[in-house]
Amino acid sequence: MLRVTRRTGGVRVKICGLRTLGDVRAVADAGAAYMGLVFYPKSPRNVTVPQARDLALAAPVGLAKVALVVNPDDAALDAITSQVPLDMIQLHGAEPPARVAEVRARTGLPVMKALGVKDANDIARVADYESVADQILLDAKAPKGAVLPGGNGVAFDHALIAGRTWARPWMLAGGLTPDNVAEAIRLTGARQVDLSSGVESAPGVKDPDLIRAFCAAVA
Repeated sequence: MLRVTRRTGGVRVKICGLRTLGDVRAVADAGAAYMGLVFYPKSPRNVTVPQARDLALAAPVGLAKVALVVNPDDAALDAITSQVPLDMIQLHGAEPPARVAEVRARTGLPVMKALGVKDANDIARVADYESVADQILLDAKAPKGAVLPGGNGVAFDHALIAGRTWARPWMLAGGLTPDNVAEAIRLTGARQVDLSSGVESAPGVKDPDLIRAFCAAVA
């Protein structure tokens, strides 16, 4: 099996919302560290469990497989984790700290908790999750009326987290593109970045050229 060779300097890249084997190849070839599989029917990036299994099995060694779920119940978690080889669960809903701990214990997998950010009060919530989550993802809070909790292509004010450090590894998301990611990293000090819509030619359709450009911009 191929091994991923990361070419993104010291910053790790997560490309979320993969739907095809071509997506997996493009992400691996570009040197990303994580691939995200979305289990949310309202999303144009949604995949079924059988589809996700095929994509995960195609991932080369070194490319971490992350399942994005939104307020999942135990049955949904069991269906996914029993059939899809995963490295991490990403909780992208309104899961309280206690539920994060439950998911971590039930699945036996590391858990990344996504938190929507609009103002300083949202940043303060990180402290509530540091003891139960393995990683924190800081994403722009979904616009009013948005159908999706993430992947909306909007950013938050990066000055809110400039110079901040936390006890857990964290990842920056929200409106990142090949054109703005280098500046976002400079402003925030992020060592991990995540995006979905910023490397798409249409909702749910990944563009290999944009994926390569994004990872090159991070390097």
